[in-house]
Amino acid sequence: MDMRADVSMPAAAGSIDTSLAVDAAASVAARFAAAVDLESRFPSEAIAAVKEHRLLGIQVPPHLGGEGAGLAEVMRVCFRLGRACASTGMVFAMHQIMVACILRHSAGSSWHSGMLQRLCEEQLLLASSTTEGTSGGNVRSSEAPVESRDDGIQLLRRATVMSYGAEADGIVTTARRSADAAPSDQVLAVFLKKDYSLEPLSSWDTMGMRGTCSTGYVIRAAGSAEQLLPEPYEKIHALTMVPYSHLSWASVWAGIAAGALDCTQRFLRQAARHSGGQLPPGAAHFTRASASLLTLRGLLASSLKGFERIQHDELALRSIEFQMSINLTKVEASELAVGIVLSALRACGLSGYRNDGEFSVARHLRDVLSSPIMINNDRILSNLGTTALMSGIPTSIL
Repeated sequence: MDMRADVSMPAAAGSIDTSLAVDAAASVAARFAAAVDLESRFPSEAIAAVKEHRLLGIQVPPHLGGEGAGLAEVMRVCFRLGRACASTGMVFAMHQIMVACILRHSAGSSWHSGMLQRLCEEQLLLASSTTEGTSGGNVRSSEAPVESRDDGIQLLRRATVMSYGAEADGIVTTARRSADAAPSDQVLAVFLKKDYSLEPLSSWDTMGMRGTCSTGYVIRAAGSAEQLLPEPYEKIHALTMVPYSHLSWASVWAGIAAGALDCTQRFLRQAARHSGGQLPPGAAHFTRASASLLTLRGLLASSLKGFERIQHDELALRSIEFQMSINLTKVEASELAVGIVLSALRACGLSGYRNDGEFSVARHLRDVLSSPIMINNDRILSNLGTTALMSGIPTSIL
């Protein structure tokens, strides 16, 4: 089995060779991954390589300076970068989710078109801010309102978690539509670096995903009303934020799992060479993990195909069937990824458990353990409880 095989999805056409660009960026990411984790710092070298190879704008259409890539290509890049460095892959994924929201919901806004063109020219990195105050992980509720003033809008927001906010060139944030709007009546606003200031609110000293630098901040932003996406966040969330987030994140997690199996495969081959071809007892766990990675890749390919089939059909995207399916994809993908890395650890034994050494999977395990709690699986399953009861049970295997 070739563990270097990528997610089986069609590549997107473009003016740059995305495959070569990703290989180059992933090579840099792998070189600095251990330092990023150890020092709990932003993967600056890897993101610089991503920018150098013009990967931040791959979704933007060619007439605005991008490559016109679809979600399949985004997932492919997430997988490759996540395999090299989990934090780099997650930073890339979060940026691309924000780009997708702007692309799919700016409705011809000249301000947002200009911003996307600038993003491609300057390779601007966008961060997202959807977690706030007492609402915790409930991204469909906002406390801070957008306030109108004579010369535009302003926003004061306590973002309890905002990944790589200090390193970003812009922020895409949810907010209440106005001071008298309900918490669920939200808008999505785009602010560039000149539009806001950040005051540290909390630190980021975590088990894994340390390089995402998901510090909390008080955001003070001001801009023009044009910087609000014209469509309500409720629509953006259902049609774009949820599917793009779950599929992009899961591609990173699949990459982490594949990276752990790279270590395991090297360990087992070396062990076999040193013992006359005899595999150690833990080799069976590698077989199990390899099968699980095939299952995970198949799950993502199937979910992507389902999304692509209806991506422009609002009613279908809002349907109970699709929303339940895409949310369960996130749950299953995260659980599979964790299981794969745990099996890799058991296959490597002490060599995998060590923090040092070429066969360590400690970083992979700590990073992948973030997956069930990024939008907590328990929250998702609880929210889907009633929906599951309303759904029919399949009567056919195909």
